[in-house]
Amino acid sequence: MKIATWNVNSINVRMPQLLGWLDRTGVDVVCFQETKTVDENFPLDDLKNAGYEVEFMGQKSYNGVAIISKFPIEEVQKNYLDDDDEAPKRLIAGTISGVRIVNTYIPNGSELWTDKFHFKLDWLQRLRRFFDDTCDINKDVLLCGDFNVAPDELDVWNVPAWEGKIHFSKPERAAIHHVKQWGFVDVFRKLNPEAKEYSWWNYREGAWQRNQGLRIDHIWTSRSLADKCTGCWIDKSPRGLERPSDHAPVVAEFVL
Repeated sequence: MKIATWNVNSINVRMPQLLGWLDRTGVDVVCFQETKTVDENFPLDDLKNAGYEVEFMGQKSYNGVAIISKFPIEEVQKNYLDDDDEAPKRLIAGTISGVRIVNTYIPNGSELWTDKFHFKLDWLQRLRRFFDDTCDINKDVLLCGDFNVAPDELDVWNVPAWEGKIHFSKPERAAIHHVKQWGFVDVFRKLNPEAKEYSWWNYREGAWQRNQGLRIDHIWTSRSLADKCTGCWIDKSPRGLERPSDHAPVVAEFVL
């Protein structure tokens, strides 16, 4: 089974690219972030016609998440249970072929020590509690999405330039490490231990052309599922297309 995560930065804008990518790669499950559309305008029919079941939760602004799958999606949860209807649409979970998949768009955080930064750190604490309360470490669990954090020095193109900046600050890295300590394995890093590869490049300053990026899109799994992972890679081809998302999809393959 191939499972991917992709911050599409507006699913309706990317639909021609997305449908071509799905047809070319044959990915079984895709978790999307930043769909940027209300539910009424979500391209449900296009994705169903491509052969996928779809669960989604939309929002007009910089949020919105979705899971599409060639297999049934069961036990769906949208956002944290204590969120109200006005909460940002940032988490959707479902069980597919026995794997509990949690797709999340972690807040960006803006500048350090602003209200948005504190919201990000709090949200990461809630994410850890979510796994403590609802998931079994001894079962197959997968967390993926746009984490908006580069956990390690290998994940940034220039460590001195990013030290203390948003996405790579010590508080963010500590908070995401706390989530990881639930029992997750970063399957990309497990299978590519020395790779300096990135999943996001700023639209400005020729970052894509210069490969000045960050690895902030991740697939983490419980240890039992990590043992079934045969490959994990960043597919940079969509990033080079006309009008691309600033993120590239990350794909992992499992023998289930």
